[in-house]
Amino acid sequence: MQSVPTLKSDPVEVNGDTPTMRLFALLEVIASKDQFFSLQGLTEETRIPKPTLHRMLQQLESAGLLERSVDGRFYGTGVRLRKLAENLLLNDISHGARHAVLRHLVAEVGESCNLTALSGSEVVYLDRVETAAPLRFYLHPGSRVPVHCSASGKVFLSEMTPSQRQRLLAHAPLEAYTAKTLTHIDQLEQEIRQIKRQGFALDNEEFLPGLLCVATLVPSASGRSNLCVAVQAPIMRLTADKALHLLPALQRAAEALSRIETDAAPTTQASA
Repeated sequence: MQSVPTLKSDPVEVNGDTPTMRLFALLEVIASKDQFFSLQGLTEETRIPKPTLHRMLQQLESAGLLERSVDGRFYGTGVRLRKLAENLLLNDISHGARHAVLRHLVAEVGESCNLTALSGSEVVYLDRVETAAPLRFYLHPGSRVPVHCSASGKVFLSEMTPSQRQRLLAHAPLEAYTAKTLTHIDQLEQEIRQIKRQGFALDNEEFLPGLLCVATLVPSASGRSNLCVAVQAPIMRLTADKALHLLPALQRAAEALSRIETDAAPTTQASA
């Protein structure tokens, strides 16, 4: 994996009253990246002296917050930092309000619904409300599903650029979970183009036999979103055609969830 050259621009400020807060500010810069980065590239971006920055990166790496590529030339987010991000999403203060939206959606469509986020090359379930129907697939919050054969995962992939998808899928082989799993990158790219046009994705028995799922993105006022809402049911109750009729309810839930995320976002106060 190679880093993309940094365009010359104003330096990113890494401020803090203490060394700990400066490390935290540096993590904020790193967390905004969707690719590995080099020491030289980050030095040019932040204008922090290279010896100082190298020492800071070593501290973060030793804490498990960063990790290096195989050749040692590039850095990326570490397992500990990704786990922290997942726990923040799973235990977000907006959980109660989001859960209420899912409960309302389940009552409206009659099937299990979930809220998901992208975590590395997998989709993690942040919240889920089950249908009362006795026949159902149970996937609890914290469950993980592959990005290439889940409805939410394909929506997340459609939000990326081709190069971003290439980097992600290079480390996530297109494993065949069922006879319907898309295992060739050309097939997946063709479907992703359709998802971008239509605004939703289907998982028609691509991950589990007998399971159909339809998902759509939760809009974000700040730009790219990392939240999807989905309806999931056995194919004996939910066919691909029927799933299309559930889209308006799913999209209303996505808008309601988007408002919750917007209202929960901190406001920035101008300095005096």
